[in-house]
Amino acid sequence: MSDVSVVCSNLTFSWPDETPVFQDLSFAVGGGRTGLVAPNGAGKSTLLKLIAGEYRPISGSVSVEGVLGYLPQSLPLTGDLAVAEVLGVAATIAALAAVESGDASEEHFTTIGSDWDVEERSRAQLDRLGLGDVALDRRLHTLSGGQVVSLGLAARLLERPDILLLDEPTNNLDGDARRRLYAALDDWNGCLLLVSHDRELLDRMDRIAELDSAEVRFHGGNFTAYTEAVRVAREVAEKNIRNAEQDVKREKREMQQARERAARRASNASRNLKNAGLPKIFAGTMKRGAQESAGKANETHAARVSDARTRLDEAGRALRDEQQIALELPATAVPAGRTVFQGAGMQVRDLFVGADLTLRGPERVALTGPNGAGKSTLLRLISGDQQPDAGTATRGDGRVATLSQRLDLLDLDRSVVGSLADFAPSMPQPKRMNLLARFLFRGSRIHLPIGALSGGERLRATLACVLFAEPAPQLLLLDEPTNNLDLVSVGQLESALRAYQGAFVVVSHDERFLAGIGVDRWLRLADGRLLETSAT
Repeated sequence: MSDVSVVCSNLTFSWPDETPVFQDLSFAVGGGRTGLVAPNGAGKSTLLKLIAGEYRPISGSVSVEGVLGYLPQSLPLTGDLAVAEVLGVAATIAALAAVESGDASEEHFTTIGSDWDVEERSRAQLDRLGLGDVALDRRLHTLSGGQVVSLGLAARLLERPDILLLDEPTNNLDGDARRRLYAALDDWNGCLLLVSHDRELLDRMDRIAELDSAEVRFHGGNFTAYTEAVRVAREVAEKNIRNAEQDVKREKREMQQARERAARRASNASRNLKNAGLPKIFAGTMKRGAQESAGKANETHAARVSDARTRLDEAGRALRDEQQIALELPATAVPAGRTVFQGAGMQVRDLFVGADLTLRGPERVALTGPNGAGKSTLLRLISGDQQPDAGTATRGDGRVATLSQRLDLLDLDRSVVGSLADFAPSMPQPKRMNLLARFLFRGSRIHLPIGALSGGERLRATLACVLFAEPAPQLLLLDEPTNNLDLVSVGQLESALRAYQGAFVVVSHDERFLAGIGVDRWLRLADGRLLETSAT
């Protein structure tokens, strides 16, 4: 295989409604580990689908050299499939079993090919990714979301690909599963191109590729090195903006001064000519000459102002838009010690064995535990969306709001400003407009339907509606809220949660995110029991 594994040449792609995504995009990716970063909505997942052949470009080409394995963000797996079917080894294992039982049919040997050790390789790959206790005939509906993600990665690695495309591979993975994934990728040799908001995973990359609609810019080193380079570039861009603004002001001032000097000279010349008694034709010639001279000077200064404005525009384009959300949320305040939820002896199937839980304001609770332990089920018990099979679950008088990882709270056909009006009907329209501006929705974007927003924009719209709802929530439940969010959006979510004054329970495996939102109580759910723990 050559050093270059993936080549995209003049790639152009638009959605069916002609919304452009890429225009003449060209780049190449070679061996090693590359992390692809960009804001939500920039087209990271779309680009992986184009490389994988799931989408076709309008024009341009994609060249892939070698066997390609692709793990999408949303796994198209149904609950009826067995683990062996997902791994793509079911037919081979069945043929092996037939041969071992004495059936020497040629078709079985054709199916097996050279994969006589496929079952051992499958078991070894599953064990490596923390699925050693998962039987090959087990059905998907019995697995947690994190286990399904690990299974999908195992399936791709069993294909022995030369090129591996991974889209948010750590979504839903607990800490142990993440560490196993890191180790598997560290040991894998080939061309890796991945999209992730997992900063620890991105710090294991050899290079970072920054995507926009026009180009892919490569930065050598890991994500920490990339963010430092971005910080330095931002400081330079901000300095260039200040300098360019001063240039514009200076050129405009000098142009005005030149105009005033030209006007004074013209006035003085007119008086002198009149006093000198020169013939009119001579006076007219001199006047026209003065006007032409003033006109040329004016054009020169106008060109200099235009050049200064161009430099200002270029400096502005170089400045990345990474705005943070700044909020005050006094209506969400909960008096210290007020009980917002109390559960006693809660049991659900084999998940909980008499779990007790009391939540008081304004606690900030992180709920952790291995995949499949029942964390999402516990959130549904707290919200009232599910009732325990035994025991009690009692909520306080305050409103409980849930922010799910699917961000499916809002009507997809409703506009951003209309959605906020639904949640806060008594809020005056000017206040709604100002509030949405603080959530970075300005101008015509407040009228966009929710379904047209990127993941990060939908998060901001949902946060605005949830946090400013009437009445304001005193208990907020968040289930893997950073899944599928770019790092700028994660920072905006952290800002909003730091301003929130009520109690919240968050399920997340992102330790940096948990540290950024001021968690002060840690719970771990494992083996059917809910335990108080220290920070992870």
